[in-house]
Amino acid sequence: MISKKINNSKPLSRDRQLQILLILPLSFIIMAFIFDDFKNIIEGLYRIIVYPDTLITDYIEIGSLGAALINSALLTLINIYIVWKFRIRINGPTISAIFIISGFSFFGKNIFNVWPIYLGGYIYARYQKTNFKTEALITMFGTALSPLISEIAYGLNLPLYVGIPLGILLGILIGFVLPPLSSHMLRVHDGYSLYNIGFTAGFLGTVIMSLLRSYGFAVQSQKILSSEYDMILKIFLSIFFIILIGIGYYLNNNSFKDYTRIFFFSGRLVTDFTQLCGYGITLINMGLMGLLGILYVIMSKGTINGPIIGALLTVVGFSSFGKHPKNSLPILLGVFLASATKIWNIDSTIVIISGLFGTTLAPIAGEYGILSGIVAGFLHLSVVMNVGIIHGGINLYNNGFSGGIVASILVPIIDAFSKED
Repeated sequence: MISKKINNSKPLSRDRQLQILLILPLSFIIMAFIFDDFKNIIEGLYRIIVYPDTLITDYIEIGSLGAALINSALLTLINIYIVWKFRIRINGPTISAIFIISGFSFFGKNIFNVWPIYLGGYIYARYQKTNFKTEALITMFGTALSPLISEIAYGLNLPLYVGIPLGILLGILIGFVLPPLSSHMLRVHDGYSLYNIGFTAGFLGTVIMSLLRSYGFAVQSQKILSSEYDMILKIFLSIFFIILIGIGYYLNNNSFKDYTRIFFFSGRLVTDFTQLCGYGITLINMGLMGLLGILYVIMSKGTINGPIIGALLTVVGFSSFGKHPKNSLPILLGVFLASATKIWNIDSTIVIISGLFGTTLAPIAGEYGILSGIVAGFLHLSVVMNVGIIHGGINLYNNGFSGGIVASILVPIIDAFSKED
């Protein structure tokens, strides 16, 4: 599905783009100190750092709401600084990277375990004699495997003087090999799964986990979830998504004009809405997709917690880079139908985030239609509920791994049956 480029937005300077990105982390800081005190936040951050954080580990439950918010705010602000420092273009991929970091900082990424991967990415750039800015976004996404660093440092009962250096060295290695691997893996699913790094990290994590198990080290996935702040978080996130719509409406010359033309883009990689439609329509789309995500959680009778925040913010981020209601709703419907007919409960967190994250397959619906999207979502739930065991929960983007597998299998089949005689 192809559409012509549309961009009626008001000009937006780089400083204004950065200021929009700052809204969320600064709001998190304010909210953290409303609901928590400084001492409890510091103690909570310590617990977040030293606790094994394989899937699914909710930092709100492990630390506290304040500690989880500050962890996310700090990582987001530092990555915004990296974007500013290296003059990285603020477009769909950059916005997606910032939002996915904000979201996964509620379950799996923390102020200790991401930096070795960044160092590995930096070393790779130096090895290739390129500027780090060319690898920075891949490195940001590559923190999908950051739980492995924490697990080796603190979770395998190794002496700290062995575990911490070993975890850091492995993280550096991961950051070094992800850039070349990710470009190769993109060819496998041909751009029909938006979370390409999740697909790559799934294979890399599986190899690493196989090696660990071969030497008798067992890494187990877990399920630690909070439920205390459901309504507060729903209200907070809804307000933020409405603010995005409001900013987008203003930038789009106080109008929703031309928004529906975004539906004519399939979303297949690479579809950058900031360049194709302008920042106004992009922000409107991001806000609407966030509200759609909250509605999906409510319809599923779910409770907002760390992982669901991560899923919602990821959906919002990638709504600048491929997702919109028309290509995402069929995926959500497919997962919802699957959860209603299979052995898993519709209202469980893991099923809900499988739906939200499952919109990685939105390009299939965008390219091949609603029915194909529903089938993709239906298959995705079964795959994602079973592939986590092979990487032991160390790949935070488990849905990206599953989505890549589903797309790699489903798209060739659809193509085969859709060819004309």
